[in-house]
Amino acid sequence: MTSPDTSTPPTADPVAARLMVLAGLFGAVAVAAGAFASHGLATMRGPNAVDLWKTASQYQMVHALGILALVGLRRALPAQGRWLAASGLFFAIGCLLFPGALYALGWYGPSAMGAVAPIGGLCFILGWLLAGIAGLRSQR
Repeated sequence: MTSPDTSTPPTADPVAARLMVLAGLFGAVAVAAGAFASHGLATMRGPNAVDLWKTASQYQMVHALGILALVGLRRALPAQGRWLAASGLFFAIGCLLFPGALYALGWYGPSAMGAVAPIGGLCFILGWLLAGIAGLRSQR
């Protein structure tokens, strides 16, 4: 006779679940925007808009994947969960501001949105730095 499995399943991580939802949404938008940039935007808005949308979708996809990676890192480095969650938050804000500004600039042309893109870029940088801090702190 075998004994029943008495191991308990890992506890749910609501932050990780939210990060996964955001990663899925940002990834889907990145694919859709990149596809539209490649197959229809040029006739509507011109080649500059295509370049802006391709750049935006590329950054958005990279950071959507980064957010997804943070989910696994939270499990691997639970003591660094807060740093990794903060990194994910900055990636998410960056995914709204940086690509969002580039999408708007490509669609509407020059506007005040041009000033928003650097803030989104700064959020991406801070997110990477926070992930690095989590790595440094895990070595202690």
